[in-house]
Amino acid sequence: MMTTAQQELVTATVPILREHGVLLTSHFYKRMFTHNPELKHVFNMGNQQNSKQQTALALAVLAYAEHIENPTVLLPEIDSIGQKHTSLDIRPEHYQIVGRHLIAAIGEVLGEAATPALLDAWTAAYKQLAQIMSGHEAGLYQAQTAKQGGWTGWRPFVLKRKVRESAEITSFYLYPSDGGPVASFTPGQYVSVRLFLPEINLVQPRQYSLSAAPNGAYYRISVKKEIGSHHPDGMISNRLHNVVQEGDIIEVSAPAGSFVLQPIAEKPVVFISGGVGQTPLVSMLESLIQSGSNQPITWVHGCRNEDVHAFQEQVSQWDDQHAHISLHLFYDHHAGQSWAHPGFVDLQKLPAETLDSEAKYYICGPAPFIKKHVEYLTSRGIDHQHIHFEEFGPASLRLN
Repeated sequence: MMTTAQQELVTATVPILREHGVLLTSHFYKRMFTHNPELKHVFNMGNQQNSKQQTALALAVLAYAEHIENPTVLLPEIDSIGQKHTSLDIRPEHYQIVGRHLIAAIGEVLGEAATPALLDAWTAAYKQLAQIMSGHEAGLYQAQTAKQGGWTGWRPFVLKRKVRESAEITSFYLYPSDGGPVASFTPGQYVSVRLFLPEINLVQPRQYSLSAAPNGAYYRISVKKEIGSHHPDGMISNRLHNVVQEGDIIEVSAPAGSFVLQPIAEKPVVFISGGVGQTPLVSMLESLIQSGSNQPITWVHGCRNEDVHAFQEQVSQWDDQHAHISLHLFYDHHAGQSWAHPGFVDLQKLPAETLDSEAKYYICGPAPFIKKHVEYLTSRGIDHQHIHFEEFGPASLRLN
C-alpha cells in the first residue's frame, strides 16, 4: 500500500513525464533488451524501431502517475493493455523483470533528482500497478480457458486456405492442428500469430483482427502486405504472403481485445474504416447480419483505389441483400466509379440523418484517420460513449 507521501512524490514527477516520457521509456527498453535479450522474442521489435511502443508506454506511465491516488479510473486502459498482454502470453514473472529495469531507468535518466525516496515511491507505485495488471490478466486467462475450445499461451494452427482479397490484402484461414474446436470470440477481437524471422533471428508476434464472424471451426485473419518492407514491422506480413503456404503450422494465441461489438439493440450502427482497418468491422457486420437484426447499419470505408479495396464484393452483396444496410465508399484515387466518392472519407458527404445521435459508432484505421472522425462526430453532438475506436499498433491517442 502506497503512503500519501509516496503518492505525492509520484505526482510530482508528472511534469517530467509529460516532457521527457519517451526519453525515459526509450532508455528503459534499451536497458531491458540489453540485460534480458530473450524478451526480444516477446515484444514487437518493429514498434521499437518506429517508437510506437516507447510512446505508448510513456502515455501509460503518465496516465498512471496522474491518477496515482485512484488508478481504478484507468480500468478501460488497464483492460485494453491486459487484453494485449494475454494475447502475448505475458505472465506475472515478466512484471518483475520490467519493474527492475523501469526503476533502474528512472534512476539513470533523472540522475541526482532520483532521490532514494523518489525511487522507493516509484517502486511502490509499480508494485501496485503490477498487482492490478496481473490480477486483471489472471481473470482474462481464466475466462479464456473456461470457454469451449479455449486455451492460453500459444496453440498450433494449420493454414488451410489463403485467399487474395485485393492487391495488398490476403485472408488466412487457420484451423487447430489438434482437430479440436476453436473458442468463440466477440466480433472486433484479434489474435496474435507468432513466426520465426530468419532475417533478424527472432520469433516475433503480431496482432491481427479476426475478419469473419465466429464459427467454432476456424479463425480468419486478413493481412495487408507491406510492399518492399525490410523493416521488422513488415517482415511478418511479407513472410505470411510470400513464404507461408497452405498446410504450414502457425502458432496462435486465444482471441483478445476490448474493441468489440456492443450487445445488439435496435439502435443504428455506423462502421467507419480506412484501408485494412475494416477487418474487425467486417467481422462485426457479418455477425449482425447472421443475428437477423434489422437495425439500420451504415458502412463507410475509404482506401486508395479499387485495386486495394478488399471485401468489396462481399460487402456489396450484403448491401444488396439487406435493405437496412447502406454503403458509402471513398477512393483517394478515383477513376470515375459510380459506387464511390472521390477523395478521403468525409462524413459531411453522408446524408444528414445517417449520423444519428443514438447510433453506435465503430472507427478503425490509422491514428490521424480516427482523430479526424472522432472530432467531427463530437462536434456534431455525438456522445463520446457512443464512439468506439481502435488504431493500428500500440495506442497513442487520448481523445476522451
